[in-house]
Amino acid sequence: MTIASFLTQLLELAIAVALAPLLVGWVNMCRAWLQNKSAPSLLLPYRTIRKLFMKDAVVAQSASPIFRTTPYIVFGAMCCAAAIVPSLATDLPFAQAADAIALVGLFALARVFIALAAMDIGTAFGALGARREMFVGFLAEPALLMVLFTASLISGSTSLPTIVDALAHRELAIYPSLAFAGVAFTMVSLAENARIPIDNPSTHLELTMIHEAMVLEYSARHLALLEWASALKLFNYSCIGLALFFPFGIAAAGDWLALIGAAPALIFKLAIGGVALAFIETLSAKLRIFRAPEFLGTAFLLAVLAMLVNLLLGG
Repeated sequence: MTIASFLTQLLELAIAVALAPLLVGWVNMCRAWLQNKSAPSLLLPYRTIRKLFMKDAVVAQSASPIFRTTPYIVFGAMCCAAAIVPSLATDLPFAQAADAIALVGLFALARVFIALAAMDIGTAFGALGARREMFVGFLAEPALLMVLFTASLISGSTSLPTIVDALAHRELAIYPSLAFAGVAFTMVSLAENARIPIDNPSTHLELTMIHEAMVLEYSARHLALLEWASALKLFNYSCIGLALFFPFGIAAAGDWLALIGAAPALIFKLAIGGVALAFIETLSAKLRIFRAPEFLGTAFLLAVLAMLVNLLLGG
């Protein structure tokens, strides 16, 4: 591990933590424009987080240590995930100790703790949201693993930097399997980030909530960390999708000149991705919770089909 690669690792993490709320603000602004509404400020997520950090936390008397520590665990897990995903360069020291399977494990760890915290207080809506969250995760995680395995078959490794090197820094090749995997990943990303059609992040109806129902009892700094972690999760999934399917602009190991243009390329791709996400949410309607298995089952079948196409056609 060199000092330069360690600094690259810190730069990626700092950009993820700093730009994650901005990505959420950009998606909300684009969705408002597409719906012909007055758009909220691009910096509104930052103001919300700052306002929450300045307030005093109110915790229920029956809350256990799990409830108090969950926001820090979830935020830390999302920061670790951001350090694994190669968004700027592939020379990441931390990625050598964690591959794509560990990345899915970090997302699962955050899900388990936030579900436990939602049930800890004993409210009806918290338990309802926790059950729905675990239900969605149970269906989404296998599809995500199949997508990552499809990319690993191409590169011969489950390490994300190796996968990006295989897809971006070799001779130009068309992989039909990645087309199926891309559709499956998009469907999984919508479900995992509580977006339409699985969930509506702006809903105020408790009976339809999934993610928001689990954080109803949090306030102040705890809620700020959870909102920040939610934005980081969306940022991480966006960077995973860009690394797997649009890896251009990511600097190779040792190519420090390419690292200069990697940050603008990442911001450009995230801006296009935010517009695409807002477009999907504008055209889609929220599904009933009992239709979620059909949606995520289709994603899993597409991911398995991607693996079969890769094994049969070799690409």
